[in-house]
Amino acid sequence: MKNTLFAFTILFGAFIPLAYSSELISSSPEGAQVYFIEPQDGQVVSETFTVKFGLSGMGVAPSGVKRENTGHHHILINMEVLPDLTRPLPASEQIKHYGGGQTETQLTLPKGEHSLQLLLGNYVHIPHDKPVISKKITVIVK
Repeated sequence: MKNTLFAFTILFGAFIPLAYSSELISSSPEGAQVYFIEPQDGQVVSETFTVKFGLSGMGVAPSGVKRENTGHHHILINMEVLPDLTRPLPASEQIKHYGGGQTETQLTLPKGEHSLQLLLGNYVHIPHDKPVISKKITVIVK
C-alpha cells in the first residue's frame, strides 16, 4: 500500500503544480515598466537606504488581490540568474517581497557593491507572462 501511495503521489503530484500554476499566470499590458526611482544606478549609499519603486502602464495591488493589470513589487538582490519566472517567487535573502503593495522600503546591505533589480509579481507572486522587470542597477554601500 505504501508503494502504491508513493507512486500515486509521484505520478500525479508532479502534474498538479504545473496545472495549478498555469491557471494562475497573469498577463501584463504592452509597454508596462517597472524601474527604480531611488537609488540611481551607481549611487553610493549608506548601509541602510531608501528604495523607491516606479511603475508605469500597470497598477499596484497587494498579494492575494486579483485585479487585471496589477501586481506587487519584488527586489532581486545580487542575483546572477533569474528565478523561474513561471512559478511563485520564493522569499529569501535575495528575493524580497512587498506583497502589501508597498512602493518603497528601507534596505540594509553590507558594505560593498550590490546589484538590485525589480520584478513585478501577480496576486500569487508569479511574474506576468510577459515579465515586468527592471534593468539591473548597482549600488555601492559605504
